[in-house]
Amino acid sequence: MRTSNNSPGRGFARRSLGSLALATVAVVSLAACGASSDPLSAEGDGSGDDENAVIVGSANFPESETVANIYTEVLRANGFDVTTKFDIGSREAYIPALKDASIDVIPDYTGNLLQYLDPQSTATSAADVNAALPGALGSDLTITTAAPAEDKDAVVVTAETAQKWNLTSIADLAAHSAEVKFGAPAEFQERPAGLVGLKENYGLDIAPANFVPIADGGGPATVDALTSGQITAANIFTTSPAIEKNNFVVLTDPKNNFPAQNVVPVVRAAKSSAELTRALDALSAKLTTEELVKLNDSVSGDSKTEPAAAAKQWVVDQGLDKPVS
Repeated sequence: MRTSNNSPGRGFARRSLGSLALATVAVVSLAACGASSDPLSAEGDGSGDDENAVIVGSANFPESETVANIYTEVLRANGFDVTTKFDIGSREAYIPALKDASIDVIPDYTGNLLQYLDPQSTATSAADVNAALPGALGSDLTITTAAPAEDKDAVVVTAETAQKWNLTSIADLAAHSAEVKFGAPAEFQERPAGLVGLKENYGLDIAPANFVPIADGGGPATVDALTSGQITAANIFTTSPAIEKNNFVVLTDPKNNFPAQNVVPVVRAAKSSAELTRALDALSAKLTTEELVKLNDSVSGDSKTEPAAAAKQWVVDQGLDKPVS
């Protein structure tokens, strides 16, 4: 069981994966998954009926872990007894974990959450996504107010590739489909806003043999694969400091294949309370895109600050280390 704030697997990914060949990355990632204990394999049934006890979870990439640490700090400052289960995996793992009470709260992104819950949804704007989400959550889940911070999926290429093929939009890349090796998490192959949507909206048709699954959510392994030429294009989040640092080009998405992606706390409905909502709403109000970029730069940039430390400092700087009045 791994429920602490410091995940050894994630620290290893930040320090070492960027220097390995892609084939080795895949092997190491699988080995790490096999070697580490499942964060959801904890004994017991979660936080149970104790209204003061909350289990905060995170997905398996640094930004999610950082924001989850912020949730943890703020909820503790407001009197909650918080334990953590970080590095759970993708949405396909952590949404069921919410529903079966393995965790109580986790940060997510409005657009991708909606498309996961309702694959037929066509909402893309922030207003439309926010309007559609409550109906898609069902009886087991709820959300509190989404933060202004937005971190969208993007198709990213190197400056050299953009110049060679005269690329500015995803549509421009489609003409080179047969030549593109695309790197992204494995789930990107099947998600409506992933390869499915890119083909439908832009004609970007990536053959299965040219899709390279990389399990770090656009992190160091993905960046290394792109800079080294092992892949041609990648799914990287727009708040990644690696984009500016490596002079990557974010291809425009005029057809809104990637919907609005504001950071939102997802809560197990049975654990929802006025006190929990008040604390999370106060936090979300201060989490802007600019602040999220700074946090990501602190964690994934040159300083390599641990997510827990970056989150704690941010909470203090924002005055959220005291109970919300």
